[in-house]
Amino acid sequence: MSETNYPNPWPAPTASGPLDATVTIPGSKSLSNRYLILAALGFRPVTLVGLLRSRDTELMMGALAALGVRCDVDPNVETTVTVTPPANGRFHGDVDVYCGLAGTVMRFVPGLALFADGPVRFDGDEQAYARPMKPVLDGLEQLGATVDYHGETGRLPFTITPPAELPSADDDAAHVAIDSSGSSQFISGLLLIGSRLPGGLELAHTGEKTPSLPHIRMTVADVNGAGGRALADEDARVWTVAPADLQLPERVVVEPDLSNAAPFLGAALIAGGTVRVPHWPVETTQPGGLLPGYLERMGATVSFPEHDGVRYCEVTAERGTIRGLGDFDLTAAGEIAPSLAAILVFADAPTRMIGIGHLRGHETNRLEALVNEIRRIGGEARELPDGIEIAPVPCDTLHGAVMESYADHRMATFAAMIGLAVPGVSVVNVATTRKTLPDFVGMWTGMLG
Repeated sequence: MSETNYPNPWPAPTASGPLDATVTIPGSKSLSNRYLILAALGFRPVTLVGLLRSRDTELMMGALAALGVRCDVDPNVETTVTVTPPANGRFHGDVDVYCGLAGTVMRFVPGLALFADGPVRFDGDEQAYARPMKPVLDGLEQLGATVDYHGETGRLPFTITPPAELPSADDDAAHVAIDSSGSSQFISGLLLIGSRLPGGLELAHTGEKTPSLPHIRMTVADVNGAGGRALADEDARVWTVAPADLQLPERVVVEPDLSNAAPFLGAALIAGGTVRVPHWPVETTQPGGLLPGYLERMGATVSFPEHDGVRYCEVTAERGTIRGLGDFDLTAAGEIAPSLAAILVFADAPTRMIGIGHLRGHETNRLEALVNEIRRIGGEARELPDGIEIAPVPCDTLHGAVMESYADHRMATFAAMIGLAVPGVSVVNVATTRKTLPDFVGMWTGMLG
């Protein structure tokens, strides 16, 4: 991965006219890191094609390497990676795993420590110390692991010591109950390793709401795609995973990251014109698959043309015709809330995005950050108990500012979207977008072409 140094703060370009651009989006982070975990849990090599190469996936591959998993990058195609699990299926213990600020690393990799031959130490970026971890660690303790915290309980850094023995295959499924209200990743992290437990796993979510249910459905589908037998009773908030030998197919192709398409497709509404994203799947488990419908509700025209066998998502809009959404439940796809918020700053009516209280525990408190940055440019927004309200103001009252990114890639792309229509916007630490988009600045300026 190339390292490019951008000016800090980076001046966000303003659109001089309607857009007409095709933007190719790298592979899905959510799928990439799930496939990496599932490949590590298998018993023969798996080649992942179109794997996202970003900070989050580099951290995941580094974590797996520490545990004894080989991740060999094709010297000719850096997005093709072959993953080879340990020969005896046992992960290395007495090692250090660095999570950075990657939620999928800090919530998915600890489960692998159950099957290590010694303690595994976990640490991460300073900002990661504020991210909740306790539910998944509570779940691992219920499975017999010992967790020693080296700071605040329920946060990084910590050490996981695997149990001396896992339950017998003759036992019933291990029963685990956690409150996953703060992140769907707590449930996914346990479902990914449930097949390896000798008696399988029965996992109950004790909270009232289940955030980002599509991400959990993605995990269930991926486990089953690797030969597992995972079932969901979403009404009862209970998931069961039967014991099974997991093995992904020899070659797996990663879909583009549909949530990362949101800033680009959303740009068509803010600047006017047309933006296309190729390789859009007909069906997907990604929450970003809901994005086209949301953009239509805001006033865009969305179509899915095919050219030379490639299916595109094409979004067309006229500048200045964005519709507010009133009460809008975004529980299913909270990760695209910052991109939608940038569009709704320019809408004709208020929007109350709800069902996203869990965003307070993401890379930063995204609800607080969105309110701060919308107000910074002269807009109007306020936090709600479970979301955010954005009210329209005359566009000529909005003004440029140095906008903070809070070391959060989606806050950086949010600010870049604002800059399309508000001259004088600059973004602190735009390089944080490398978390999921290694060349966001090049892609953004290329779109403005």
